[in-house]
Amino acid sequence: MKKLILIVFVSFFSTLANAQDKPEMADLMRKDGKIYDVVAVCLTILIGLFLYVFVLDRKISKIEKNK
Repeated sequence: MKKLILIVFVSFFSTLANAQDKPEMADLMRKDGKIYDVVAVCLTILIGLFLYVFVLDRKISKIEKNK
């Protein structure tokens, strides 16, 4: 059992060590200036989700108050 835990532990950290390489796609997008488009789209989606949750919370609070 100890050997199995050790193998899982070592393989997990070796995977994390390999994940530290720089992604080439991000460098290419940053060089072309497209990374700003990606960030803008992500921010727009997140702001839309937060606004939706805020409006939904207000509607639910209004319904709860009426009952």
